[in-house]
Amino acid sequence: MTARPVTPLLDRVNVPADLRNFSAEQLKQLADELRAETIHVVSTTGGHLGASLGVVELTVAIHAVFDTPHDRLIWDVGHQAYPHKILTGRRDRIRTLRQGGGLSGFTRRSESEYDPFGAAHSSTSISAGLGMAVARDLKGDDRHVIAVIGDGAMSAGMAYEAMNNAGAQKSRLIVILNDNDMSIAPPVGALSAYLSRLISSRPFLSLREVMAKVARRFPAPLERAARRADEYARGLLTGGTLFEELGFYYVGPVDGHELDHLLPILRNLRDAEDARPILLHAVTQKGRGYAPAEASADKYHGVQKFNVITGEQQKAPPGPPAYTKVFAKALITEASADDRIVAITAAMPGGTGLDAFAKAFPTRCFDVGIAEQHAVTFAAGMATEGMKPFVAIYSTFLQRAYDQVVHDVALQSLPVRFAMDRAGLVGADGATHAGAYDIAFLGCLPGMTLMAAADEVELTHMVATAAAFDEGPIGLRFPRGDSTGLALPERGTPLEIGRGRILREGTTICLLSYGTRLAEALLAADDFAARGLSCTVADARFAKPLDTALIERLAREHAVLITLEEGAPGGFGAMVLQHLAKTGLLDRGLRIRTLCLPDRLIDHDSPRKQYDEAGLNAPQIVAAGLAALGSDAQARPARA
Repeated sequence: MTARPVTPLLDRVNVPADLRNFSAEQLKQLADELRAETIHVVSTTGGHLGASLGVVELTVAIHAVFDTPHDRLIWDVGHQAYPHKILTGRRDRIRTLRQGGGLSGFTRRSESEYDPFGAAHSSTSISAGLGMAVARDLKGDDRHVIAVIGDGAMSAGMAYEAMNNAGAQKSRLIVILNDNDMSIAPPVGALSAYLSRLISSRPFLSLREVMAKVARRFPAPLERAARRADEYARGLLTGGTLFEELGFYYVGPVDGHELDHLLPILRNLRDAEDARPILLHAVTQKGRGYAPAEASADKYHGVQKFNVITGEQQKAPPGPPAYTKVFAKALITEASADDRIVAITAAMPGGTGLDAFAKAFPTRCFDVGIAEQHAVTFAAGMATEGMKPFVAIYSTFLQRAYDQVVHDVALQSLPVRFAMDRAGLVGADGATHAGAYDIAFLGCLPGMTLMAAADEVELTHMVATAAAFDEGPIGLRFPRGDSTGLALPERGTPLEIGRGRILREGTTICLLSYGTRLAEALLAADDFAARGLSCTVADARFAKPLDTALIERLAREHAVLITLEEGAPGGFGAMVLQHLAKTGLLDRGLRIRTLCLPDRLIDHDSPRKQYDEAGLNAPQIVAAGLAALGSDAQARPARA
């Protein structure tokens, strides 16, 4: 580990108000120190590095010009908020980032008054900011609202819905577009910066207002012509015609790393009396100021602990492949045999394993941007034409497309395949990224088929099952992290729909697992055996349709039935309970317990500790079984 950087100016900053006493030259030095501190922090904790380095100067400039936290500053997603956290009274805890009991990797209202809106999913900042701005106006308050949104987040429809509404609402709102991929603007320079300062200045704004008043005295056709001439003239100079059409006053593009440009422009925007929303277009570089991150922005978006000098990331010891890689390999195998299989991702090709699929089948892999709603309906359209679309998506991000799953897929019984990565608890990313709800929110949809893989072999079979299934929508879920180390088949074998399996036969207690808690169930069965209690272990495989014959048999032959799942209440266990209630088997004295995630949020920590807290590791499973047996916690024969 390298020594902490020397940061004499940063050491003087406890809250953003301290920045407002610094000169422009001191702010430049402060930005350099803040960048060095951010690099050192993430080298020791891991986390999102590239995006944070790209907004260092922007963060310094915003806090130096605006009166935060009285003025509201909203960071879209929160990936880029590490420098913001350091400047807002959390530097003493910054090396607890993403660790149990430590700071969140995203903005969080409960963590600081400088985080007015929590965010870990993208494209929410403009909507939230507009809500705050309208609330301010209704209350008669006097404060600025600033939303910082990345160009990637601008690929989501929600951002444009918010901008359309903001333009019509005409509430005072400042949106800063952090363009770090050069995807919108050409390279910026001194002329662009000069023009941005000019058109953001009060004299220019006043002149435009005067000319607008004069134009309004013209006959209607001439007024419209004058207005269009103004818009298109500035559009030619700056490229902001789209935002102008949405009702925003566009300023930019400007170099987002040049404080000599940022500070006067932000002051102009702060002091402007124009009532309508403003968009400042800042061009930044992801990973700015750290050569390894500049050279490989994708690799350094999210990092493990790393060596600051070399940039080499800490590698986990060799082990079994991650579930994501197992899924990708199985999908490539199926696609090799069936040219109707296509894959869709919403801006997460690496996270979902589809980067490997894209290399194998470049014309059959589609990255639609941060647009989960579109991804699902796009897949539905392909399914109507006989294709076999796999929507590879994190469980937590599928939440964003629920209406499309219901209306465009389920109601039409279209065979769209949902491959839900990051099912269950996800460690350092915490509650915002936990795949907790998909079992419940998909299980209630008529015609939906749901599977959960217990291990990598089962995952391979379930990919083959989904590929072969054409009777309607089907989903399969699997967790984050490494698989168990089992030998994989060359190709999966389709499973019989709605059929589970028994791995261990017993007589007193039955553990019925849905998903990868199966490994903990087997450990719990060993513990029960050591106590003289006979235990059955079964893998449900399917939550919908349930293997009703298996469940009824297990209910009849055991004193205690415990269901296990890595999902919220209302999921697999609830489905089992409902079926047993309908059959009357609950009236026979069966003691049933449904172990699932608790009805509360579980903070970021190691996955092992998270599942301990959730009560889903072997010791807690054993405790639940013993409690269910009570005074009868002795080996006993099967009931008739």
